Amino acid sequence: MIQDLFSDSTEQLDDGAWLLRGFALEKAVPLIAAIEAVAKAAPFRHLVTPGGFRMSVAMTNCGAYGWVSDRRGYRYDAVDPDTGRAWPAMPSSFLDLGREAAQAAGYAQFNPDVCLVNRYTPGTRLTLHQDRDEGDFAHPIVSISLGVPATFLWGGLARGDKTRRYALYHGDVVVWGGPSRLRFHGIAPLKSADHPLTGNLRFNLTFRRQGS
Repeated sequence: MIQDLFSDSTEQLDDGAWLLRGFALEKAVPLIAAIEAVAKAAPFRHLVTPGGFRMSVAMTNCGAYGWVSDRRGYRYDAVDPDTGRAWPAMPSSFLDLGREAAQAAGYAQFNPDVCLVNRYTPGTRLTLHQDRDEGDFAHPIVSISLGVPATFLWGGLARGDKTRRYALYHGDVVVWGGPSRLRFHGIAPLKSADHPLTGNLRFNLTFRRQGS
């Protein structure tokens, strides 16, 4: 699927950063089924930050690598520390959509090898942060929203820069790279809501490229 970057369903957040409204809607049902399959092999868990704080968002991974955090720091690992096994393979439905969304935003050569799967319940949040644990910042980030709405926080290149707020709905996709690759971003505390496919939950798929 190629999306017109100047259509009414596309919003430019900054140079190299785009919000693609409803881009994943047609594939939402198989995506949610694939999330369930991934979670059976690598269950959702609440990671601990290097400072010892428990993250409110539950997460898991699929692909060649997974993003993990504990007292030793943030990093990528080819092995799930909870199971001692390799992370489940990235479902083709994930990989295809991640590539298509990147291409629609102008990143034609994106080939993700990591997909973080975040699960939000009412009240959970993701504080402002940069995605900077990857080996090469030349690759964009692709973020897909499924389930109940959320408020996306979009900041600058410094933590103290002004933050803008965007409502994200089921099927929306945000892609950022190039000069916007290291912008701070996050999710405000999730409000209580209900969605016919996910109940009171929001799922987020975040595609990255870690390997060379």
